[in-house]
Amino acid sequence: MGFWNNLFGGRKKKNKTYHNKLSWITWDIHNHLLPGIDDGSPDVDQSIELIKGLKDLGIHRSVSTPHVMYGVHNNTPQTIGSAHQNLKAALSTRNIDFELKFSAEYMIDDQLGFLIENDQLCLMPNKYVLIEMSYLSESKGLFSIIKNLLEKGYQPILAHPERYNYYHNNFKIFEEIKNAGCMLQLNLLSISKYYGEHVKTAALTLIRAGMYDFVGTDMHHNRHLDALKGVVSKYDVRELLRDCPIKNATMFETAQEKKIA
Repeated sequence: MGFWNNLFGGRKKKNKTYHNKLSWITWDIHNHLLPGIDDGSPDVDQSIELIKGLKDLGIHRSVSTPHVMYGVHNNTPQTIGSAHQNLKAALSTRNIDFELKFSAEYMIDDQLGFLIENDQLCLMPNKYVLIEMSYLSESKGLFSIIKNLLEKGYQPILAHPERYNYYHNNFKIFEEIKNAGCMLQLNLLSISKYYGEHVKTAALTLIRAGMYDFVGTDMHHNRHLDALKGVVSKYDVRELLRDCPIKNATMFETAQEKKIA
């Protein structure tokens, strides 16, 4: 029980190193590294700084997922692709070895159904789609969106379920979401108190239940990077998630590659 006691506020490890602590993840599938298109990195220089931070942590592959949120972040595959190309060019110019793919984080709003129906999504490899809800109120369209995505042959992933405060007293809903065919992605900072004690408790409860399929940094800025370094210096994240079937390292493999493995 000592490991869990540490996580719930007991004695912390004295080890302050973070170098390569997240190499086992392989892919960061949720972040806001692309410059100037949402509330994440404002420019290429900041994006490069965050990427160097990921590399220090052992992550050398990323899928950038800028917000698509009607009326707030009106991104399209074209705007996202353009920002991606700008950042890739900067990485090449500066001789930084980092594999960068792009997709999006889709808010469940009045626009999303239209985007799904008209094949206007910016998909991850192997047709994964990252979706999110408002932190203020539950989206009544969650299960219909999951159904619509699955019918199109896409695999939905719900971002940071532990951060939806309105579910904290209804953990059965997470089983219902999983049973509907949607996967769950943990924000790594949620296992600390970065988002608050209630979010931490929800995250650790879902971890103990083996509910998470993916992890992500959800990195927007240097504060996230510094906090993440602190988390992995204090806790053995891989050991914490040992009972969760984390798929980051293999999610983009082809069927043939998985067969060979």
